[in-house]
Amino acid sequence: MIFLYLCIQKCMNMQERRDISPYRQRLKTQIVETAMKAFAEKGIRGVRMDEVASSLGISKRTLYEIYDTKEALLYEGLKQYAIRRQEEINATSKQCKNVMEIMLTVYKRKVEESQHTNIQFYKDVVKYPMVQKFMQEYNQRNRELSQQFIERGIQEGFFRQDLDYELAGRLFEALGNYVLYNQLYEKYSIEEIFHNLVFVSLRGICTDKGIVELDRLIKG
Repeated sequence: MIFLYLCIQKCMNMQERRDISPYRQRLKTQIVETAMKAFAEKGIRGVRMDEVASSLGISKRTLYEIYDTKEALLYEGLKQYAIRRQEEINATSKQCKNVMEIMLTVYKRKVEESQHTNIQFYKDVVKYPMVQKFMQEYNQRNRELSQQFIERGIQEGFFRQDLDYELAGRLFEALGNYVLYNQLYEKYSIEEIFHNLVFVSLRGICTDKGIVELDRLIKG
């Protein structure tokens, strides 16, 4: 299902690109890249739309013709991020030998990414209704993908068979939301939060074989 969604998104983006000039398309891409970089550095509310326009050498009016609100710009940035991230995960899946290697590789990339993201970004992102709706839909699609991943892990002998993984996934998602809405990143570093969320939860679903492989990969 998530693969179908991403294909539809790509087709829509291709159709949109055909409907506008190459310059306009390049400008849309530059606006999103510039804004998302600024959001990560300063937080979303710490960046004004005229600052984005100025850094690109365009007028504020031109910017608003393309993205009429900051939320619309943020939404587009997160949507493109989700597509790229899924492409990266697909590429990682082909390169790694098993599900444990995939999870550790994705985890390390996420931690590295968080080190370059201002805490204020996480505080701000929950304040935009359209973005929140997108994140809920994205989490739903991720649940479908995670189920396929878990089934592979069970077949490979790394994950336990005696758990309700749909329930476990929802509980894990609830933990993530708790971190965001209660701003635990004020007290703990993002690395600490990720480490405890991921590894405590991951160990709980691993077989003995999975735990041995997890420890080997961490030490390696």
